[in-house]
Amino acid sequence: MSRVRPLVAIVGRPNVGKSTFFNRIAGQRIAIVEDIPGVTRDRIYADGEWLGHTFTMVDTGGIDPKSEDVLLYQMRRQAEIAIDLAQVICFFVDARTGLTPDDREIATMLRKSRKPVLLVVNKVDHIGMNDEIYDFYELGLGDPIPISAANMLGLGDLLDAIVSKFPPQADTAPEEGDEHTIQLAVVGRPNVGKSSLVNRLLGQERTMVSDIPGTTRDAIDTAFTDADGTAFNIIDTAGIRRKSAIEDASLERYSVLRSIDAIRRCEVAVLVLDAADGVTEQDARIAGLISEAGKAAVVVMNKWDTVEKDTNTLEHKRKEVLSDLKFMDYATVVFTSALTGQRVTNILAAVRDAYGQASRRVTTGALNDVVGDALISLQPPVMGGRRLKIYYATQQAVLPPTFILFVNHEELMHFSYQRYLENQLRKAFGFDGTPIRFILREKKKEGDR
Repeated sequence: MSRVRPLVAIVGRPNVGKSTFFNRIAGQRIAIVEDIPGVTRDRIYADGEWLGHTFTMVDTGGIDPKSEDVLLYQMRRQAEIAIDLAQVICFFVDARTGLTPDDREIATMLRKSRKPVLLVVNKVDHIGMNDEIYDFYELGLGDPIPISAANMLGLGDLLDAIVSKFPPQADTAPEEGDEHTIQLAVVGRPNVGKSSLVNRLLGQERTMVSDIPGTTRDAIDTAFTDADGTAFNIIDTAGIRRKSAIEDASLERYSVLRSIDAIRRCEVAVLVLDAADGVTEQDARIAGLISEAGKAAVVVMNKWDTVEKDTNTLEHKRKEVLSDLKFMDYATVVFTSALTGQRVTNILAAVRDAYGQASRRVTTGALNDVVGDALISLQPPVMGGRRLKIYYATQQAVLPPTFILFVNHEELMHFSYQRYLENQLRKAFGFDGTPIRFILREKKKEGDR
């Protein structure tokens, strides 16, 4: 079953080594690391795994409780949002600097959050520095956990403590016959009509509607049931803009964070585009966030009433949209007008279908029949004198449908052949509106050398 990963927020004042730890766990240099306070300006996500537990980390800029500098104020607000969204908080302090007044103020803020907080004393680079951690007991946040992110010391102990604080996980896909509320996020650039569409779907003026980009500041959840009896929780989010288009003092920067979080926790994402604009570069970026998160998707071309049409316009536009979003060509495209109400009800029908396909399981026998036929119809290419062998396939999870392929050598799976296999599965089983994931595992067949 697919599950929503717990969110782990990494917070603390500037220059205590938060980004160094984040990069170590993420396995790559994602956050910029410099010994200058304020380098990490934006919240950054990365997925991690420890002892079978998957989670999402969010790196934040440093918290400076007293500064009135616009940039530092922004960073403080981003960290506050991360704290609000997180299930576990890692509060980083610096063993070399020792306990500071800012550490005390941040600790007070974290206690008010009533979230599980782990006090992490970073830069304990050798055992002789262990005495430096005792002053931090004064913060009243439990036993400090000494680590050195730069030298990779104590990281296992910290990860053990993090996963021990996770809440019990619930499957996002229900058993057959159980009622389920589909988690639906409405996302897109500012001013493409997201709030107007939500109001049409709900039949009421629930969210503020304005022609000014960025009117909707936060993600807002509303539960409702449609005419067919399907329960939804609809998350109306603020528009996602390019970072360069967001003024430093604007609340829109914080709204982007909530929109990204809405994608992370939804089951189906509705990407709203302006039909007159087509697919813009920023639309493609947002689609990339949805695809990377493995979410089922519906693309809504809003303001269709403003487009001049002939008999072939709709189909031509559909092909154009899916061509521009090549990595998300599995999505259903719906052409609507929030202003006139045209085809708005088709959105929920498409969401129901996408969720049903993303939740679908296929039998192991049927799956291996399709994979076997695919291998016969088109053998994998020879790479370095060797050919890929697929011994067995099984479905591991849903939301999105995830399949394990047992192969002789993982490196022999060319991306084009994996795409061929994906197309064969779609041809046989559907999976419209949802991405498909493959996991490769090497399994030596008896007699192979």
